[in-house]
Amino acid sequence: MAQDPVLAAFRQSIDNIDAALIFMLAERFKITKAVGEYKAKTDLPPADPGREEEQIARMKRLAVDADLDPEFSEKFLRFVIDEVIRHHEQIRDQG
Repeated sequence: MAQDPVLAAFRQSIDNIDAALIFMLAERFKITKAVGEYKAKTDLPPADPGREEEQIARMKRLAVDADLDPEFSEKFLRFVIDEVIRHHEQIRDQG
């Protein structure tokens, strides 16, 4: 069966965006790893609830501006934050 060229173009764009997201997340986690190492070295806690809430509020505002569901953006950022905290705890515990 022949592939629909319009659907194929949409899917190619989605694939490109997914790849960009992965590379952006990788860069973000490189930086948060450095933050975790700094926190461990300076005896700071792995989590910063005040900063987390500020970031969630900021992302929700950006989501509204981008016509994206702010609840989705909060869930996504919370998932990322939880993973970062887990990494920071691992770094702390290894030190």
